[in-house]
Amino acid sequence: MNPGQRNQTSITEFILLGFSTIPELQILLFLLFLVIYIATMSGNILIVVLVVFDCHLHTPMYFFLGNLSCLETCYTSTILPSMLAGLLSGDRTISFSRCLTQYYFFASLVATECLLLSVMSYDRYLAICNPMHYAAHMSSRSCLQFIGGSWIGGFLCSGIITLPISQLAFCGPNGIDHFFCDPIPLINLSCNNPQLMEMLAFTLSLIFLLVPFLLTLMSYICIIVTILRIPSTTGRQKAFSTCSSHLIVVTMYYGTLLIAYMFPTTSTLRDFKKVLSFFYTVLTPLVNPLIYSLRNKEVKEALRKASRKSMFGQC
Repeated sequence: MNPGQRNQTSITEFILLGFSTIPELQILLFLLFLVIYIATMSGNILIVVLVVFDCHLHTPMYFFLGNLSCLETCYTSTILPSMLAGLLSGDRTISFSRCLTQYYFFASLVATECLLLSVMSYDRYLAICNPMHYAAHMSSRSCLQFIGGSWIGGFLCSGIITLPISQLAFCGPNGIDHFFCDPIPLINLSCNNPQLMEMLAFTLSLIFLLVPFLLTLMSYICIIVTILRIPSTTGRQKAFSTCSSHLIVVTMYYGTLLIAYMFPTTSTLRDFKKVLSFFYTVLTPLVNPLIYSLRNKEVKEALRKASRKSMFGQC
């Protein structure tokens, strides 16, 4: 069959090249990622349980933290289980439908996290810069609306780019130079002209990555200015401690995402972007419970109380 006779049915599955260049380390990588996956799931599920069952954590800030941990649990489960199966079995093939499904949920959760981090920065902005109006702006109804908008917006965004990708024709080769179904290397394998799809992907990245990042950045500029105006050193330290963890997460998460999706993929940047992908897909969900919640005084107190009981009781 010559290239002109090929159609979309010519390629029914892809090969995730991922870590295939280092076959001697497959078992070691499997054990490493298995430990990371177990630790990530355990840490984030623990945060969700604490937020749900400890009445002292029934505040907007911890409601958002609980949602973030729930999101991270789903997020890491879209990537790591299939990666672990491939490392253990050596079978890195993935069907087009599975690849598309993985990308849809991955992209949905990425967009949702970007929106959620913006909401959380707004929460800290109100708490520090406008505390008199905090209760009015962060009522239970408002929190539910913020969370619902983040999840719905993230999944709608992903659908806008996933639907056109599902209509692409793939003639070969079928090796995706990544450890998961990332859109850019997938689009580059298409027989169609990839420019329109790359432009659509860039536009959506602009809206759902750069815009939330700028909103988050603006919130933290206001927060830092307000903190610097506090006369006492103790007051400044206390105020900054309420948002420093969030700032670390935002810097690490957005820093890797913006470079991965806003910069053109050249031969020089290709391998570097794969390394960055490891940070926002694997490491960020792992460290979030540690730097965002478990170092928090209220969460540590809730954990100590929970450890003293065989089961959760009423507050």
